[in-house]
Amino acid sequence: MAKLSIRDLQLNNKRVLMRVDFNVPLDNSRVTDDTRIRETLPTIEYALRHGAKLILLSHLGRPKGKPNPAFSLKPVAERLRILLDERMGRGHNVGFSPDCIGMQATEMASQLERGQTLLLENVRFHPEEESNDPVFAKQLACLGDVYVNDAFGSAHRAHASTEGVTHFIAKSAAGLLMERELEYLTKATENPAKPYLAILGGAKVSDKIGVIRNLLPKVDAIILGGGMAYTFLKAQGQEIGNSLLEPDKIELATQLLAEAKQKNVRLLLPVDHVVADKFDASAVATIIPEGQPIPPGKMALDIGPATVELFTEEIVTARTIVWNGPMGVFEFDQFSKGTTKIAEAVADNPGATSIVGGGDSVAAIHKAGVADKITHICTGGGASLEFLEGKKLPGVEALTNK
Repeated sequence: MAKLSIRDLQLNNKRVLMRVDFNVPLDNSRVTDDTRIRETLPTIEYALRHGAKLILLSHLGRPKGKPNPAFSLKPVAERLRILLDERMGRGHNVGFSPDCIGMQATEMASQLERGQTLLLENVRFHPEEESNDPVFAKQLACLGDVYVNDAFGSAHRAHASTEGVTHFIAKSAAGLLMERELEYLTKATENPAKPYLAILGGAKVSDKIGVIRNLLPKVDAIILGGGMAYTFLKAQGQEIGNSLLEPDKIELATQLLAEAKQKNVRLLLPVDHVVADKFDASAVATIIPEGQPIPPGKMALDIGPATVELFTEEIVTARTIVWNGPMGVFEFDQFSKGTTKIAEAVADNPGATSIVGGGDSVAAIHKAGVADKITHICTGGGASLEFLEGKKLPGVEALTNK
């Protein structure tokens, strides 16, 4: 990697200001899913075992630039303490500062001893965080001697705690999680093993245009599922009933189909459909077989069994698989089967490097019980999408070059 890693820094007796992604779900001040905390534990442990005085920065939710107890990171400090006790042995205290800047935060940071941890309150309690205000960024930077960014999920945002802070601190490095994310995504975009397959789903073509365009010259095949597929089917002249359609993107879909053909990229679309008469958890699912149009009043909410078979045939031959986006309305059980089957097919290809990003895709591999068979699970859906689009991530670009 061209950027400094935490491994390149002298950490002993240094105040290490570390941006993490502790944007976790809470229920009555209780962390209900600590996955994001666990993901960054290796970096936290590395810093502590190397004698760092560790100061953690994070956001949680969308408090709209002002303090809101519902988005406080205080419960996260307690959960982190428990996890560190499990990982490193009992007696690891995690301090908590009720603000991320100001006299109390400064004093608590300055009093840290080697191997101690302090979590600062939600950086988004200040509007200056999202506006990347340099004065606010400098106040954050003053808390540390060096800076480490391990929050890949926020790396596509040029915020004070991800980009601005690096202008006021001597060295800025990637954490172990950030390093791993970049390693796999770089391999997938620059030096993938062939055949290379991209699986893209979700509601809208507009969300994935950049990814399709950037990957077309690199992949051997693209599978398109979810609501976005029906704009492409409409572009081919197929009847799609009341299925999701972006009328202003039909021409673009036609262009992308032509580009794929010109570049000899196989672009696979659903051939049969699980439909209903309404978008609702109580809707009755029926299958429209291959070769039949979707009738008026019916909308496609999942891929059918013939499509699962078609897509699986492509998946089993791939050696690099990048997947972002569900094949249907995954939140409704009767329309989640297609996504689950694709998750199983990806996991059952042991010869492939598989990279999965996006909330529903990640949820699908966990629901299918195959997460341990996926090579790499991205912790940032938006950041991984922008990386796959070929965009520069501000939080990565801001790190110190080697």
